[in-house]
Amino acid sequence: MANMSKAVLITGCSSGIGRATAEHLARKGWTVYATARRPESIADLEEKGCRTLALDVNDEASMAAAVGAVEEAEGAVGVLVNNAGYSQSGAVEDVPLDVVRRQFETNVFGLVRMCQLALPGMRRQGWGKIVNVSSMGGRLVFPGGGFYHGTKYAVEAISDALRFEVAGFGVDVAIIEPGLIRTSFGDTAAHGVGEATSTDGPYAEFNAAVAKSTQEVYEGGGLAKLGGGPETVARAIEKAISRRRPKTRYKVTPSARMALATRRLLPDRGWDAFLRAQFPSPGKG
Repeated sequence: MANMSKAVLITGCSSGIGRATAEHLARKGWTVYATARRPESIADLEEKGCRTLALDVNDEASMAAAVGAVEEAEGAVGVLVNNAGYSQSGAVEDVPLDVVRRQFETNVFGLVRMCQLALPGMRRQGWGKIVNVSSMGGRLVFPGGGFYHGTKYAVEAISDALRFEVAGFGVDVAIIEPGLIRTSFGDTAAHGVGEATSTDGPYAEFNAAVAKSTQEVYEGGGLAKLGGGPETVARAIEKAISRRRPKTRYKVTPSARMALATRRLLPDRGWDAFLRAQFPSPGKG
């Protein structure tokens, strides 16, 4: 189609992967709509060639308005990059249910609704790309991360179903599976443990250890040496949207490839034993 839109709409651009992706794609000549809950946090991206919009993936009116603005200007959202998300850690018994709901609202339901809003325009023009930012944590589980991993497992499953459903309309769906990426993600995740969980009780020591290990690994310990910066994810996203037939999954960084290979090789009890060497076990003296 002569007027086919390839405009890119990216969620969660205030920092980290979303910001790096917006800057990278704009440099490469894509028409980029960078979004965030607080537009002032991304105002500087306009100087780097992006167009900016307010978008809160927990707010229906905000999501609909952002998609509508792109469709009015471009005809359709050609490429949707679902990046907005965060990590909520803590023992399953200990995290309040309202906190769990917020995690799923942001990481899963917001992503689903963005797909639902963008797809009609993609179908009308017979072309579109949806890139869902998952994690290596969508295919393995670390202790204390049950709810975050649960959201990423959901993203993986929903993306696999969606890929089959929309292929006949000319729409491709790709999943990005980053390993450890050096952003503020670790600090935010560690801080979230303390805010959401109790400081005493049967899981207090475990939750504190999860927060400490999370922060340390993102600050350069262990697997972080096999990680990368957010620009590594941006380059993978560019590959996914540039290819006529993108891969279904893009593992990003050696840490992701190594961790996923280890999980694939170990039986469940072997994986549990591996994790017990890294994390304290609640209830064990």
